[in-house]
Amino acid sequence: MTRTSRFILAVAGLLGALAVAFGAFGAHALRNVLDDKAIAIWQTGVDYQFRHVLALLAVGLLARTRPTRAAKVAASAFVLGIVLFSGSLYVLAFGAPRFAGMITPLGGVAFIAGWIALAWAALEGYAGA
Repeated sequence: MTRTSRFILAVAGLLGALAVAFGAFGAHALRNVLDDKAIAIWQTGVDYQFRHVLALLAVGLLARTRPTRAAKVAASAFVLGIVLFSGSLYVLAFGAPRFAGMITPLGGVAFIAGWIALAWAALEGYAGA
């Protein structure tokens, strides 16, 4: 296993653990603190974090045998997307000013870039095949 793949898989593990913790926190501790709309915003952040942790795991597994630049870009984009997209939703759920919501689409763009880079990483080396 390469150092790159170990690092990507470790980050995926940590972000996955945080997603579980945030999900449980939202389901239990926040139910009596936030209204239903804020809970739904929180849950959307958790859902997208989980989905992109799975994508990050895929990148880490791919990087075990092919630690390409595209794989590193994909991993970075997924982490950035989690921080910007899910992170902005978490703070919005707690009542951050609405302009904080302008960060959310930047996270979405990072997610899209991550998926494109993952496809690129998977296809690298197969152009002539």
